[in-house]
Amino acid sequence: MSLSQQKPYIIAADLGTTSTKTLVIDRDGRVLASHSVEYPLYTPRPDMAEQDPDEIFQAVLDAVRSVLAKARILPSQILCVSFSSAMHSLIAVDSNLQLLTPCITWADNRSSAYVRELKEELDGHQIYRNTGTPIHPMSPLLKLMWLKEHEPGIFRQAHKFIGIKEYVFAKLFGKFLIDYSIASATGLFNLRNLEWDTQALEACGVRREQLSEPVSTVHHVAGLKKEYADAMGLDADTPFVIGASDGVLANLGVGAFEQGVYAVTIGTSGAVRGVVREPITDPKGRLFCYALKEDVWVVGGAINNGGIMFRWVRDQLATAEAQEGRSRGMDPYDYLTSLAEEVAAGSDGLIFLPLLAGERAPYWNANARGVFFGLSLYHEKKHMIRAVLEGVMYRIQSVLSALEELSGPTKEIRASGGFARSPFWLQMMSDVTGSPVVVPNSIESSGLGAAQLGLLALGEIKDFSAVHAWMQIQNSHQMNEENHRRYQRLASIYTRVYHQLKDEFDAIAAYQLQHTQ
Repeated sequence: MSLSQQKPYIIAADLGTTSTKTLVIDRDGRVLASHSVEYPLYTPRPDMAEQDPDEIFQAVLDAVRSVLAKARILPSQILCVSFSSAMHSLIAVDSNLQLLTPCITWADNRSSAYVRELKEELDGHQIYRNTGTPIHPMSPLLKLMWLKEHEPGIFRQAHKFIGIKEYVFAKLFGKFLIDYSIASATGLFNLRNLEWDTQALEACGVRREQLSEPVSTVHHVAGLKKEYADAMGLDADTPFVIGASDGVLANLGVGAFEQGVYAVTIGTSGAVRGVVREPITDPKGRLFCYALKEDVWVVGGAINNGGIMFRWVRDQLATAEAQEGRSRGMDPYDYLTSLAEEVAAGSDGLIFLPLLAGERAPYWNANARGVFFGLSLYHEKKHMIRAVLEGVMYRIQSVLSALEELSGPTKEIRASGGFARSPFWLQMMSDVTGSPVVVPNSIESSGLGAAQLGLLALGEIKDFSAVHAWMQIQNSHQMNEENHRRYQRLASIYTRVYHQLKDEFDAIAAYQLQHTQ
């Protein structure tokens, strides 16, 4: 019996910001079962966003065990467990793997004061060109600069500075390993020699030995500690593939591998990404460059304010309307969408800057804040709802425009994430960008990408072309030319409003920080 027949399934484990999700996927790319375990994000102050690493680790154990049970398969049928993970997390641990800090997530902005120092005093632009990680508080490089000054005792005591996936692997196997993909999102990793960058290490005062060993994304280990093998219901010799970051795996999962075919993912946050064959960085510092494999790199930009804006509308702006939807037996989001559909494209001249959580690409401005612009007595709640959704699409367009400067014009957008369930949002994206938008048959793009990487790591496929058949088009959207013309005009106003308010964002952010502590 062949290995394919003996071990026909891969478990994909995706360590996300709000939950860990596991999938059982067969060799034809079919998802047999999925399971999510949620955990909290602790935000006691506006500039803090932390998690408990042990809550996430327990979620991994629970999610693997639960998805096995749902799929009704045996541990002996698992080829491997392959990982996807959110980026930019930082945890300090001692030599016994005891936590010295919580997991400081990508959304934590306490290091924002160090952006200017890094850019102006430490040649931050050159560090960006070396590492591909834009200068922003999300970056572990900035977090380490903050930790060194604000928590010097912890900084001196730390044996290792690691991310959440490294913590999981260290618990499971007793090894400190970091894949090239996650490493390339730390601001500490040189893209061209695939080693820790000397200039970045000097900027934050960290030694190489305090960081994990960088390894290829197809690196795999076995020999699970018995207690954790039992907790997950796996055989102890099950290979674990270290995998990559969720963003680059989403490109793999939707098959966005050709020039001009860009992946757009909108979940809580969002991102626009394209694939290149060697590392490139943006002379203007707007875009990231992260590794998928040694010969495959993903360039693009992430936005903070994606689907979380719709949740804000539901919970803060349109609570009565959301309740009305529930009373009609509808999902609140579907009802709010139906109200937005009553309004013409462009929201009758109402523009929303959806910058409630600061912003990453292409502005990299943690102090940016939300703005309704053009509000008049004529506008109703439904205009505001639509304007918020359009604002998210203007954010996507601004990143896409920067990406096109580096990687060429858009031929097609492949969409994934929770928003890809909404035909309304998908059509709006096509109208705003002026590009065809297609949706693959599965929106589990990061998990499918992790499974494909697992097959490659175990030598079951020679390259990713072998699994292109996994990606089937479910539906597509073509732009409405009249709507596109409206959006072009409004997007230009949107951009000018942002730049005119840039200094005032700094002022209001300083006021908010002072008066909310």
